Amino acid sequence: MAIKGPLRTTDSVVMATPAAERLGARYWRLWSASAVSNLADGIVKIGLPLVAIGYTNSPALVAGVALAFSLPWLLFALPAGALVDRLDRRRVMLGANTVRAILAGALALAIALDISSIWLLYVVAFGAGVAETLYDTSAQSILPQLVPRELLPRANGRLNAAERTANQFIGPPLAGFLVAGGTAVALAGPAGLWAVAVGALFVVGGRFRVERKGSASLRADIAEGLRFLWRHRLLRTLAVMVGGSNFATSAVFGVLVLYAVGPGSAIGLSAPGYGLLLTALSAGIVLGSLLAARIERWFGRARALGVSVVACAGIVGVPALSTNPFAVGAVFFVGGILLSIWDVITVSLRQRVTPDHLLGRVNSGYRLVAWGSLPLGAAAGGLLAELFGLRAVFAIMGVLTLTLLLGMLRVTDAAIHAAERDAGI
Repeated sequence: MAIKGPLRTTDSVVMATPAAERLGARYWRLWSASAVSNLADGIVKIGLPLVAIGYTNSPALVAGVALAFSLPWLLFALPAGALVDRLDRRRVMLGANTVRAILAGALALAIALDISSIWLLYVVAFGAGVAETLYDTSAQSILPQLVPRELLPRANGRLNAAERTANQFIGPPLAGFLVAGGTAVALAGPAGLWAVAVGALFVVGGRFRVERKGSASLRADIAEGLRFLWRHRLLRTLAVMVGGSNFATSAVFGVLVLYAVGPGSAIGLSAPGYGLLLTALSAGIVLGSLLAARIERWFGRARALGVSVVACAGIVGVPALSTNPFAVGAVFFVGGILLSIWDVITVSLRQRVTPDHLLGRVNSGYRLVAWGSLPLGAAAGGLLAELFGLRAVFAIMGVLTLTLLLGMLRVTDAAIHAAERDAGI
């Protein structure tokens, strides 16, 4: 139920009921499907490159698997958003996971029959990436149809925690275990998980196709969504800010392994130690996702977003200031807690202020800006490291991230409340 005026997540009616009742059974079924689906994602994205090294020793060809996964976000993000706004969003998610299950199962069978190749891995990775654009865009767009808008921070926080845990904590080590048991097994496992996710989505029930006025071409639909995003000053500012922060983090984490791992490196970690360092960041993000709604109430949304920007600057800049792995790990953990608040607040805000019939297109346009900066950041990080050294990359990106605080001149509590008021909340 929409609340007029500034959002109040502490209303007595909201606080008096248990969380499970407030979010509803259908939300928790979607949560279960997303957790299982992201577990399959985490296994495949680590497992396929491990399978690839059985076919080639070429770094470029192995890296091509990751490129095949990510390329669909640049090529199909905008059409995916338009389709999500035209079709039933739950059915899009069902179709996407069905396709991924079939692709993984077919590859597992090809491996078992010894008729697979590196090129088949590319086809499967690209197909799974296309399905991912449809699934992820639908998953963000369907949520306001499942829970009241005033509960979106709580719903997004729990969903983000489940997805991060499955994708980053459980999936990667499980992928290594499955590959050790056989490459066919490593692909059969995700196929089964995606099939389970399809079953969980089936029992969500309901109709999730938004009402549309008139008929337009897919190109016109995409243009309409981009116009809304561009003309919405608050969402446009947030998109540019997250694109900038992703540029900086991609630059840093693209070269961090060279700075941290090996006896001749600055930090001097072993490979398992490096894994633990990154786990500290992931652990902070998961914890922050669970605490995000509470921290939002304590700080207010604008202040919490500003703190998140500072936390991001700390994460990318701390290796320039310290080579102590415990100090870096501590900053990663605390920074991860604060950084996750950005995701929960901005996703929830985007879902609140965007009309339902445009949400898929706005989500896809927003993510195109956010994710399109990743390969650019990685390239910039490598170039800067070649020219000025590794430590300079961390310092430059830390300063660059701090400049994003200028965006907070527009991202104020007054601007957020005005955007919600204009959306009828």
